[in-house]
Amino acid sequence: QVQLVESGGGLVQAGDSLRLACAASGRSFSRYSMGWFRQASGKEREFVAAIGWDSSTIYADSVKGRFTLSRDFAKNTVYLQMNSLKPEDTAVYYCAASVTMNTATDRRSRYAYWGQGTQVTVSS
Repeated sequence: QVQLVESGGGLVQAGDSLRLACAASGRSFSRYSMGWFRQASGKEREFVAAIGWDSSTIYADSVKGRFTLSRDFAKNTVYLQMNSLKPEDTAVYYCAASVTMNTATDRRSRYAYWGQGTQVTVSS
């Protein structure tokens, strides 16, 4: 059974940092895109960042320069380092894994597996 388990969320102040982790089990996603999306209360789920099989990355404009996505192939885990957090980063963050896209993609429809989400709250 494939599972994506996120961890690392919490309550922080503006300007602080957090590192989210997403551990995959049940199969390897080393050849595929893995990504992070977020959903704020009352809003649509939006793309945050993705990493491809070759560790190339893409980011939403809103997080570019502040967030860094990396992956540990041996652990089948991706990490989202979030620096200089802002109140508008408050959301539930979801990890996702594709089984069709090798390169990093921001398209939700390309992700077959999703985690349960982890809450990130940034106070001003």
